[in-house]
Amino acid sequence: MSSSDSGGLMSSAGLVRYFDNEDRNAISIDPKTVIAFCVLFGVFVQILSLTVA
Repeated sequence: MSSSDSGGLMSSAGLVRYFDNEDRNAISIDPKTVIAFCVLFGVFVQILSLTVA
């Protein structure tokens, strides 16, 4: 039998370090803004479906 080296923790360490780093040039959007946009988009789609049907 061959020894299987899963390396799960070691392989994800780079991703954790990459996503943990905050970039100053990155776009920052407030989660409340995203939820408000989704709700407004849903209302817009509902109004469109009522007027087309």
